[in-house]
Amino acid sequence: MRSVIAWVACAIALGLVNYSIAGKERQLESGRVVYLELAPVDPRSLMQGDYMALRFQIANAAQPALRGARTPEWLTADGRLVATLDANSVGTYRRLDDGSPLGADEVLMRYRVRDGVMKFATNAFFFKEGTASRYLQARYGEFRVSPSGDLLLTGLRDKDLQPL
Repeated sequence: MRSVIAWVACAIALGLVNYSIAGKERQLESGRVVYLELAPVDPRSLMQGDYMALRFQIANAAQPALRGARTPEWLTADGRLVATLDANSVGTYRRLDDGSPLGADEVLMRYRVRDGVMKFATNAFFFKEGTASRYLQARYGEFRVSPSGDLLLTGLRDKDLQPL
């Protein structure tokens, strides 16, 4: 009986993992491409081994609204904001999500706040060992954004939005 339970538990776990993977694959294929401008990071954290520390300008722009809209719990809040997209799909902060309908040039983006810092999808970009110099001119993060606002970082871009 125990082995049957173990097999069922394994099958459920594998099914959930595969469901999650399939969802991410769908997001990579059909998610809206959005570019977020990188914000300055402590130079000591910029390149550490095989990854680059990331912060985004949109988080800096949204931080005052987040502080004003939240109680002390905002230090560990999760939520969504509305970003406006320009002709090149570069996102800029518009407002915190209040449930109102989005315009044609707007997109929802999920964020999380940890220790008072707003973060999107990830705070690091990992790359192959020995290729750090390739990413020194990074100015934008490229994301695939789902309709619900989930973000997947798919790459870094230079000042002209060219892939690195």
